[in-house]
Amino acid sequence: MSLQEDRKEYLSSELGDNYLSVDPKNLFKEWLKDYRAIVKQDSTAFALSTVGDTGNPDSRIVLLKEIRDEGLVFYTNYESKKGRDIKFNKNVHALFFWKELERQVRIKGIVTKISREDSEKYFSTRPRASQLGAISSNQSQKISTREDLDIKFNSYYSQGSENLKCPDNWGGYCIQIKQIEFWQGRMNRMHDRIIFEKTMSSQWNSYRVQP
Repeated sequence: MSLQEDRKEYLSSELGDNYLSVDPKNLFKEWLKDYRAIVKQDSTAFALSTVGDTGNPDSRIVLLKEIRDEGLVFYTNYESKKGRDIKFNKNVHALFFWKELERQVRIKGIVTKISREDSEKYFSTRPRASQLGAISSNQSQKISTREDLDIKFNSYYSQGSENLKCPDNWGGYCIQIKQIEFWQGRMNRMHDRIIFEKTMSSQWNSYRVQP
């Protein structure tokens, strides 16, 4: 199967040199707002990449749930593959791809757990079925059949508890941004790429790189 002719020109926008002086967190919020205005479902999805003790990178799609001053928040099972990777190596990479706007954002950062109080507060806002899913699934662990998984879920579902407790092994992580790159597609593959890096004094250094 040849895919050599599968291409398009990127024409929607550009990143001028004036963007070198913006606040990257504010620009990220603006870009996300632009995307959410045209894509309603899973608009906060991003690819999270981790590296565990084997040295092999691993990626999966997760949902951004909060933007804080200190970084980007997502939730997961702490004993999942991503959780085990993060325990070994707190350096992660987040990739947002917004094809409708011909944009992507690449983020390198350090992950830390958010407070237990904040994790429990968010867990209480989730739909009951999602709460039950988090409780009944030992994420990333082997299971013999799908039926066994459904039996586990249904056993919790039948208990009928209205106030489900957030599992101790489930909660939020915050990605503290160390580097963020804004990519805007341009004609002739001469794309715009602007990178912001956090300094030791918590300021931002910015520069443009070639496509």
